[in-house]
Amino acid sequence: MYKSREYHSRYIEEEVRYAAKNSKVVLIVGARQVGKSTLLENLFPDYPVITFNPLEDVKSARKDPAFFLSQFDGPVILDEIQFAPELLAYIKIKVDQSGAMGQYFLTGSQNLSVLKSVAESMAGRVVIIELTPMIIYEVAQNFSMTNSGASPKHWLEHYLTNPQSVILQAGGTVSGMVLTEAVWRGGYPGVLGKDERWFSRYFSGYLKTYIERDVRTQTDVEQLMKFEHFVALLAALTAKEINYTELGRDIAAHGSTARRWLEIVRATYLWRDVSPFVGNTIKRVTTKTKGYFIDTGFACQLLRITSPEHLLGHPMFGFLFETYISNMLFSVLQAVPFSVGQYHWRTNGGAEVDLVLEHGNALYPIEIKVSSVLGKHDARGLRAFRETYASGPQKVMPGIIVYSGADCYWVEPDVLAVPWNLLMRS
Repeated sequence: MYKSREYHSRYIEEEVRYAAKNSKVVLIVGARQVGKSTLLENLFPDYPVITFNPLEDVKSARKDPAFFLSQFDGPVILDEIQFAPELLAYIKIKVDQSGAMGQYFLTGSQNLSVLKSVAESMAGRVVIIELTPMIIYEVAQNFSMTNSGASPKHWLEHYLTNPQSVILQAGGTVSGMVLTEAVWRGGYPGVLGKDERWFSRYFSGYLKTYIERDVRTQTDVEQLMKFEHFVALLAALTAKEINYTELGRDIAAHGSTARRWLEIVRATYLWRDVSPFVGNTIKRVTTKTKGYFIDTGFACQLLRITSPEHLLGHPMFGFLFETYISNMLFSVLQAVPFSVGQYHWRTNGGAEVDLVLEHGNALYPIEIKVSSVLGKHDARGLRAFRETYASGPQKVMPGIIVYSGADCYWVEPDVLAVPWNLLMRS
């Protein structure tokens, strides 16, 4: 059973502190209720917090943005900035009048025109960081910051800097975390420590609030009930390639409508795309985008999976496990101090790799399998990928299979098995 605390440390904290020291404006984006304002309030407890909403002009911020900003003589946290877009031009003027770093901390749960304008109007003045639902280490609170405030390195960062060193990080797994429970619960802070009866109530209310506040007030979706069904449909498509024609048919709409609605779900951080990797090859590979639902706990509720036990034997278990791990790795990548490309790979012949990371001049293939024991057949996709790109301009690094077992070992000389809940080491 998970234990609830007032605040769970987030892996991204070090990156936020670093951004505050090196940028005038810090924008934290992500889905609603993933803990954006809570993160900032705990990192900067002395800063005032103003939360905006679509129904009220808080402190006349929209009517008189210049006067609103004049009331603060130091750093301030402006929560849900998309509901007060009039402030952005005046924030730009204010930060240009001072060389101080960390003047404004903004949060937003929509990547629509407002947040896009933040990036465009304050280029060179803003750092944008995406916060996801909590990952396993944050839920379990099994990691602690160093004296300098740094997070321990996740095995993924070790893999991207020295693949052979991952085996040296093997030294146990996160305790007290049953796989089915972890996947079923997901990572929304609002369900921490709650019993199973709470989940359907929480996510039912979450979905209604999302439709009313994020979709109805910010977009031109005409059929809100059908859109709600569309969100539930996406939960069943997590970890799969997207066919817009078929998706439109499932909601009795044109493919262009499905494409537009998916953009809304993506822009409100409930869905994440992973592009196909093609590279230099004569093999025919898929060019379809793959997608992941933002949280497996939310997805399980939309799929009417009523308990962790219900996951066992469920046809979606493998896809949900892949989603859980892919989302965790995506979250970790938000905190690493370098850029990493993220792709998936599949040939028309059926060979596939769930995640291909591109860092420097190298490719890092990762497979995700909900199996407690691995054999050489589980490395077929990784072997096919290596053979396809062995003579290419980029080096193919040893592959990894993230699986549901508990030991870290070499399946083949170039394929390492990594437990889904491998402990982090500094």
